[in-house]
Order: sequence, then structure tokens, then C-alpha cells
Amino acid sequence: MIGVTERWRTERVMAAMYDAGVKHDRVAMVGAWTMWGADMRRMFADVARLADTPAGTSVLDIPCGGGFAFRVLRPGQPVRYVAADISPYMLQRARGEARRMQAQDAIEFVEADVTALQFDDASFDLCVTYNGLHCLPDPRAALAELARVLRPGGTLRGTSCVKGRGARKDVLIAMLRRAGVFGNAPRAGEIETWLREFGFAIVTVEHSGAVEFFEAKLSSKEIHP
Repeated sequence: MIGVTERWRTERVMAAMYDAGVKHDRVAMVGAWTMWGADMRRMFADVARLADTPAGTSVLDIPCGGGFAFRVLRPGQPVRYVAADISPYMLQRARGEARRMQAQDAIEFVEADVTALQFDDASFDLCVTYNGLHCLPDPRAALAELARVLRPGGTLRGTSCVKGRGARKDVLIAMLRRAGVFGNAPRAGEIETWLREFGFAIVTVEHSGAVEFFEAKLSSKEIHP
């Protein structure tokens, strides 16, 4: 049976459906409320903050999908923006979004596995990871890698579906895992525990239904695998 990592690396139909939905705010909000009981306005507000990223900031966006987050960047915004994804198809869609924005020369596109990143230690000031951790077989390893590539004082922001926020939602997560869409989704509270373990100071951890929103600053480089 194909593993969830390989499925996301090669899948096209499911990836296209997700990308089309998440880029239409109303569709995404209705879907998230129906499936997870979550108000996704919190995520859209967080993504919008990328437009105010200070000049000179180095940003890693993984999984970038089809350009869900970087579509808010301002023309000529003076940041280094790396959009990374394990799926060549999603990167193709992301490049198309960048061309639509006339920003194809301002964004670096990289095929990458978030649990084994090819970037040097302390390469980025900001990492964002939206809607990806619950798709991974080892979300803790992904957070460890994001901590490794962040500079001390750098910020990590993201979202994930989590278990333990209601029986119906847990059944849906289990069904999506059996279908090969989800991996080992974190339990509620685990992301905060892992972030502290990897040297982060928590800025905020919030829940809306089965979706967890988090922001943390890296206060040390003491990572414990």
C-alpha cells in the first residue's frame, strides 16, 4: 500500500481539489466548519500578516501547496521567500500562481520533504506551515526540522488538524488516515509540547474545533530528536 508521504508526492486530483478549495476563502471556511467545526478566519488573518513581513526577512513556506500563503505578498516586497513542497505537481501550480501575480522571479521554488530539509541550520527568520502537519507520518520530526532551519529569535506559525477535539472529528481523521490522506495527526496539546521541547517560547496556541493555530519564537537551538 502506498504511504501517505508518497501519496502526497504523486497525487494530482486530490491535490488540485484541495488547492482550489483553500484559495477560495468562503469555500474553505464552509468546508472547515462542516468537517472540523473550525472558524478559519483566524488562519486567513494569519496568512495576511505575510504582506507586512519586514524587508530582508528570509521566509520558508512549507508545504506551500499551490501558493495559498504567498498570494498575499505585495509586488516587489523585499523579502527572500522560499516556497517548498514535496509535490512537484503542487509546485507547478504554485509557479502558475506566482506568474499570475507577476512574482515568479521573487519566489524560490524548492521540492522538499519537511521531515528532512536540505537547508542549512539557521537559514530562515520565519517559517510558516499551514494545513500540513496532520498529513505527515511524523509531525514531530517536521517541527524539529523547522526548528533547525530557523535562526534564534525566528518565528514559526502554522495550523494543523488535531485529534481529541470531539468523537465525530476523531472518526473523520481516522477515516482520512485509512484513505491515505492524513498521517499521524497530532493530539490536542502535542504541538505545544513539541515546540517547547525544541526550544520555542509559545506566543499563542488556539483551538477552533479540531484545528489548532500556533505561533512560537525560537529561543534556543537545543533540539532533542
